[in-house]
Amino acid sequence: MRPTTKLSIRLAVVAGAALTALAAVAAPASAASATTDVRLITFNDLHGNLEPPSGSSGRVTLPDGKTVNAGGAAYLATHLKQLRGEARNSVVLSAGDSIGASPVISALFHDEPTIELLNRLGVEASVVGNHEFDEGLKELRRMQHGGCHPTDGCQFRESFKGANFPFLGSNVYYENGVPALLPFSIEVSGGVPIGVIGATLKDLPQVVTPEAIKGLKFGEEVQAIDRTAKLLDFFGVKAQVVLLHQGDNSETAGPDECKVKPGAATAIAQQVTSKVDAIFTGHSHQQYNCVINDPDGAPRPVIQGASFGRLLSVVDLKIDRRTRDVVRGETKAHNQIVTRDVTPDADVVKLIDEAKTKAAPIANKAVGTITADLVAKGAASGESPLGDVIADAQLEATKSNGAQIAMTNPGGIRTDFTYASSPAGEGDGVVTYGEAFAVQPFANIMQTITLTGANLKNVLEQQWQANGVVRTLQISKSLKYSYSASAAQGSRISNLTLDGAPIDPAASYRVSVNNFLAAGGDGFTEFTKGTDLSGGPVDLDALIAYFGAHPGIAPPPADRITVLP
Repeated sequence: MRPTTKLSIRLAVVAGAALTALAAVAAPASAASATTDVRLITFNDLHGNLEPPSGSSGRVTLPDGKTVNAGGAAYLATHLKQLRGEARNSVVLSAGDSIGASPVISALFHDEPTIELLNRLGVEASVVGNHEFDEGLKELRRMQHGGCHPTDGCQFRESFKGANFPFLGSNVYYENGVPALLPFSIEVSGGVPIGVIGATLKDLPQVVTPEAIKGLKFGEEVQAIDRTAKLLDFFGVKAQVVLLHQGDNSETAGPDECKVKPGAATAIAQQVTSKVDAIFTGHSHQQYNCVINDPDGAPRPVIQGASFGRLLSVVDLKIDRRTRDVVRGETKAHNQIVTRDVTPDADVVKLIDEAKTKAAPIANKAVGTITADLVAKGAASGESPLGDVIADAQLEATKSNGAQIAMTNPGGIRTDFTYASSPAGEGDGVVTYGEAFAVQPFANIMQTITLTGANLKNVLEQQWQANGVVRTLQISKSLKYSYSASAAQGSRISNLTLDGAPIDPAASYRVSVNNFLAAGGDGFTEFTKGTDLSGGPVDLDALIAYFGAHPGIAPPPADRITVLP
């Protein structure tokens, strides 16, 4: 149970009577001090990483360019307790993607262990990220309210009680315009109410499969936040923060530096009503701590804490007891590194051990071997060793469909394969099912389609997207091309060849992609022009089969994509 000094009131936008009651309950009592201090502690994009993430996914870059190992739920819990112990009043929040794309010890149980972790951490509200919709709205409802999985039942424990906190989405609607999720939560801390508004990226349909969000639509973030902030303000909730599952990319920088490449999150932060006092972002897995002026010119923090539980974003607010509003000039923000040099939380260790033990028969099974690290990070061209291997595996798995080329999206590659001995101790170079699952956890289905050579070139041109993001598709060794990033949009790709022969714009080619890309995901709408669709295996099964057929896989040479001046 939560401390009696804190009250969490969950409200729907239509609950006007409840809001009126709140205004009376939350009225500030007389106090010796004119202000009260409240600490907000937020993490984003945990993705069910109960164990410390490996490789580059488990490191934080410091201001001097060096790195430190970070992350792991048991360490996160300890750091969280320390941060809460430093402040009399605190609220723990999540900026989305806590579940989905998770390692096998959580994903095998439909992320029920991760929800249990969030409950133990005392999370009081979370915005929905795109991965909260991986298994659809019905499954998200189960995460919220509990109950056994309709197909697999309760495999982790005999029952599942669901989350102790609400999933928020002020810009998530049914197709008829009715809100599909709570737009906000109100947390009373230090004797004052704090409105927590949740908004996810409006482009969410581009990064999930259409079936997962059937019947839903996603609105403009600024409009939804402003509307919700106005309602909260009307009922006397003056201190307001936003959980925004949208973020910007950043140059290499320390956790508290602001070297963002202004994008969607910056634009939202610049436009959102001045009633909002702080914005926690997510989705882009970056670390930054910025101050961006609101429309009235007043500074407010815009912060993100990388991903996988490596950072905790901390914003300390000073709130006027009389006005119940934030004293902006006194706000302080920082990103706390979740180092592994602290004593891991014993209760969380027990939870992780339980999940590992129950998942072990599947997770620890060896599926192949590698001769060196296979990393997801691309070379200067964007081509990556792991991307090459996955694309080759998908081509081999779909040869029976007549596939000549395979292409996969970089966002579907979640971590690295490391050569060093895995946590389960299988030995150097051994790849386990659990490690393979961590790399490709989405269970996307391979599909082979027919594209013309012109379609194929257009697909590759779409790697440079309107929002300034470059999404480099990983390609099988049968396909090679060159590009010039400085060329005009639509004219960057050249020297496109299949097995050494030039691609004919008018000819037809069989191309294998996952169902996410086939539906136009990540902005690759050209794939939707494909014809003669043939189904294939799940992407993870294709990768495991490739490991089984090719022991001792080495990093391929980076010769598929050539960069021109």
